[in-house]
Amino acid sequence: MDSPHGAAVTAENFGLKGPRGWVFRGVSLDAPAGSLIAVEGPSGSGRTCLLLALTGRMKTTEGSAEIARHRLPKKMAAVRRIAALGPVPGVTDLDPALTVAEQLREGALLQRRYEGPLRALLRPRAERASGAQVRIDAALAAVGLRLETLPKGPRTSVRDLERLEALRLSVAIALLGGPRLLAVDDTDLKLSGAEREEAWTLLRHIADSGTTVLAVCSEAPAGAVVLRTGETGTPVPSETTDTPQTTGTAGSEADATDTAATETDTTDTKGEADALAETRRA
Repeated sequence: MDSPHGAAVTAENFGLKGPRGWVFRGVSLDAPAGSLIAVEGPSGSGRTCLLLALTGRMKTTEGSAEIARHRLPKKMAAVRRIAALGPVPGVTDLDPALTVAEQLREGALLQRRYEGPLRALLRPRAERASGAQVRIDAALAAVGLRLETLPKGPRTSVRDLERLEALRLSVAIALLGGPRLLAVDDTDLKLSGAEREEAWTLLRHIADSGTTVLAVCSEAPAGAVVLRTGETGTPVPSETTDTPQTTGTAGSEADATDTAATETDTTDTKGEADALAETRRA
């Protein structure tokens, strides 16, 4: 899949405070373009909100970040133009009523309508359809999804896809616009050990091709730049990155029962739900 060069991702004291407390805070990161960045932590620790903030979908309240030199939170619209969301539950869910082919066509249509140049809409219909199919084929090849191997080929219902197949499909749709930053939530959720390795191999391949990948997970793979959420106390540097000069740290987030102890070093997991709800409404 042809793609522009990836986006360098940096952050300094990056934080988000919701109505009920800190969702995440104290995040620092310096990752070059083409990195595989793993946001590691337990569910409810602010992982998804951090992913949405770094892709320009959620406005933060503390610190700053830069995505390909676009500074957040000031340049959120510019970041959204170069960052694509793969699977993010509640935000970019696949439609179970569609077939795989229909879901791909819808993704290509929406990408052209909302992200493509205006002149593309003036091209002849046959030319637009041909161009869309070329992009679909390239995206499917990039994620290793062969439609002919599905139970009913392209007519397979989205609801009948296995978890790993659905992940590949969501990532393929995200790649249709040639993003510089790809974000994937719940990367290793409900996957076997072998399937997790396949998922990380897929994301490494995309990163190696030049697109920066930001992936939320419960356990980061070896060789990734790691941001950890859900830890209490002072943020600590990553231990699993292969590039010592590139470090990632995440702010603390304690259980809701601990939030009364100190506002500075804890977060309320309900704050993440509030922030996500606000993003869905937007």
